[in-house]
Amino acid sequence: MSATSHEVDTFHPAGRTFVAERTWLDGRFEPDIAVTLENGRIVSVGPARDLPAAAQVERFPRRLLVPGTLNAHNHSFQSLLRGVADDCDFFTWRDRALYGYTPRMTTEVIYQGARFAFAEMLRAGVTTVCDFFYIHSGGNENDHAVIRAARDLGMRLVLARTMYDWEGAPPQYRETIDDAVHRTRDLWREAHDGEMTHICPAPHSPHAASPEMIQAGSALAAELGTRFHVHVAEGRYERETIQARWGLSPIRWLESLGLALNRMTIIHGVWLDDDDIHLMAERGVRLVYCPASNMFLGDGVTRVVDMQAAGVTLGLGSDGGCSNNRVSVFDEMRMCALLQKVTHLDSNVLAAETALAMGTEGSAATLGLPAGRIAPGYYADFVLLDMDDPSLQPSWRYAKNIVYAMTPQAIREVIVGGRTVVRDGAPTAFAWEEIIAGVREATRDWPPLDDGGQPA
Repeated sequence: MSATSHEVDTFHPAGRTFVAERTWLDGRFEPDIAVTLENGRIVSVGPARDLPAAAQVERFPRRLLVPGTLNAHNHSFQSLLRGVADDCDFFTWRDRALYGYTPRMTTEVIYQGARFAFAEMLRAGVTTVCDFFYIHSGGNENDHAVIRAARDLGMRLVLARTMYDWEGAPPQYRETIDDAVHRTRDLWREAHDGEMTHICPAPHSPHAASPEMIQAGSALAAELGTRFHVHVAEGRYERETIQARWGLSPIRWLESLGLALNRMTIIHGVWLDDDDIHLMAERGVRLVYCPASNMFLGDGVTRVVDMQAAGVTLGLGSDGGCSNNRVSVFDEMRMCALLQKVTHLDSNVLAAETALAMGTEGSAATLGLPAGRIAPGYYADFVLLDMDDPSLQPSWRYAKNIVYAMTPQAIREVIVGGRTVVRDGAPTAFAWEEIIAGVREATRDWPPLDDGGQPA
């Protein structure tokens, strides 16, 4: 393939009708199901035999049609930082990778990092990503670069515009509360379309956003009718800090701020107690679990099974490229299920089908989007899997194989909003050579690392 860009497949406003050999519906694979799309959404789902004789149908023999996965938490620019601070504790990782290289993150570098991260996600079957983005550099230009990367590839994006005022962070992250509110509102007005691009506030965390900044993010979410995202209790240190300073657990402390908890999606939630979990369920707080990232940084294991039992809505995310190094939600499904089994010493505690639902409709719920299901009214976002791929054999139970055994080679086509955006492992908008060349150019003048892993 030549290293020149070309167009994402033409949109089909008049509609398309797919019939795969088997389609994932309501927790099982059904044969010969017709899925009809119009204007980027599913309008009908039913037996193919009920189609009119004159219907134009795209048939996919030997393919499984599954909902696109949703990566409910990522930091796209961090994909450029793989290997910079691997095998380090959280604070070394933060200071060496994030803070060490942030000054070199120009708008063009941010675009190249986002294009690289999103292209990898699409190839892995991610059709929507929530990019928790905080290198604003005093405005919204960098945020627009991330949005442009998603649009260029044909990916659905939730940009969680971070609100960050901790004085210890790089200046590129920091804003006053007024500036953060005004700029986030401006970005929502400029870019939010309710379909391919969504904007929501994201006060960073209890350690990087002041109580007043978190309150402002919650109020802005209520004003705009969105959710708001916040890192909570990722590491034990944060829980201990909040308890020591305020005498409250993390969720009780957030409640004390008078937030719109029913709009809040927390990220990680590793160090939460029973009372936190019950309060989350009672107040409609949703959670994005990032199992591989939590392992990568040695943070711990979120109490997913307990949260599910309490009625908390859960989704999955990969987190950033330098605190996980992979961006596949199918990978996260496997990690999620296996971690819960070993933590509970019970192989039955979380089934493959539950993990599959977490990475599709569960993630969609944490983002407040009509996605992750093959049903009328939902986004027309799909992944077509090769039934004959070795990783899906033997074919006793495809859902089990998808979560526990499937390799990326089984992903043959990815469709977002009715458009084919990946075919045979390659994006349709750009050649891989062009994307990789952009990464190399973006990082060409970055300083080498010394023997201790520090920028030399």
